[in-house]
Amino acid sequence: MELALHEARSAAARGEVPVGAVVVLDGEVVGRAGNRTREMSDPTAHAEMLAIRQTCASLGQERLNGADLYVTLEPCAMCAAAISFARIRRLYYGAPDPKGGGVSHGARFYAQPTCHHAPEVYPDIAEREAGDILRRFFAERRG
Repeated sequence: MELALHEARSAAARGEVPVGAVVVLDGEVVGRAGNRTREMSDPTAHAEMLAIRQTCASLGQERLNGADLYVTLEPCAMCAAAISFARIRRLYYGAPDPKGGGVSHGARFYAQPTCHHAPEVYPDIAEREAGDILRRFFAERRG
């Protein structure tokens, strides 16, 4: 999760909402990214999406069976769907997102009968630090 937090801090430094994600397969980091929605003018350029795309491209496959994803914020419904479609084994996330989350809040994507694959979900990993990064970022924007 420390690498995901680093990616979140890097995203904040670029003026992006500070979310970071890291994909691990067989104990090796195979993908990592921070949000780049503004930089890429792409609403789908969330950290999770970019890390999954990077991993799939480098491995030459669309399924990431056995891979684990670490992300600093509860994934939104779009990212939860991508995690499911990629067949991520385990999802570890930091801060909950009651307004925009799609895993434990909102759509609760993995609890839907139409969900074909649900990863094991481990919330609240480094929750305080991940939340602090987000709170500082938005406080600076408001103040």
